[in-house]
Amino acid sequence: MLNQIISGPEGGVPVLIVHGLYGQGRNLGAIARRLAESRRVILVDQRNHGDSPRSERHDYDSMAGDLVEVIEAHGGKVDLAGHSMGGKAAMVLALTRPELLRKLVVMDIAPVVYQHDQTQYAAAMQAIDLNGIDRRSEADLRLAEQLDDSRLRAFFLQSLDIKTDPARWKLNLPVLAREMSGIVGWPAGLPRGSFGGPALFISGAQSDYVTRQGEVEIRAYFPQARLVTLKDAGHWLHADQPEALSETLAVFLGEG
Repeated sequence: MLNQIISGPEGGVPVLIVHGLYGQGRNLGAIARRLAESRRVILVDQRNHGDSPRSERHDYDSMAGDLVEVIEAHGGKVDLAGHSMGGKAAMVLALTRPELLRKLVVMDIAPVVYQHDQTQYAAAMQAIDLNGIDRRSEADLRLAEQLDDSRLRAFFLQSLDIKTDPARWKLNLPVLAREMSGIVGWPAGLPRGSFGGPALFISGAQSDYVTRQGEVEIRAYFPQARLVTLKDAGHWLHADQPEALSETLAVFLGEG
């Protein structure tokens, strides 16, 4: 079963929050802390990420199946929120097992095939020599030789375990790179309109992940969807606007 971080009071419908590619559950800790003021909150590390099991499979059917196990272990019904890759996994689950969800939140992703490729980041992480690293600052210097963007480096380095010797990535980088076409893709043949509960889609005003065509596809799969845009936020909404995002989720999800 997926690694979980659980907080908040018992009782009511829990909130399950799912991170995106190259992330881990604790990346969404600010949202969890706000919601845990009144709700039981479950953060998970997806397969091949964080402290969850490694697998040779990394497709949306498998990721949705992992979430089913977590939901069934926590009473059989949740409010589900997912970011990016986690948002796609959440949508697949909502469309195929709608009885498991009360409400759905999808953060800055649409049910479409994307043309971008994220394998260059897996290659950059794999390229650095991890021997002798006992400080994240040293790892950052080495990763900077592969990647200029300091903000992306800081994000990726949250998944570097420097307590081991040598340091190790808490990401199954070879599998994630190999399965990238499926990760940026969208499964064929999913039923449209099969989830009837409330659905909120939040996109960043400075992000290009949800286009006009993406909005069309969102409404095709989720006719009841409410679409909102978070100003001054890019793709990583939870990093750019943590308070605004947390409050938006708290209002939509309610007391459970």
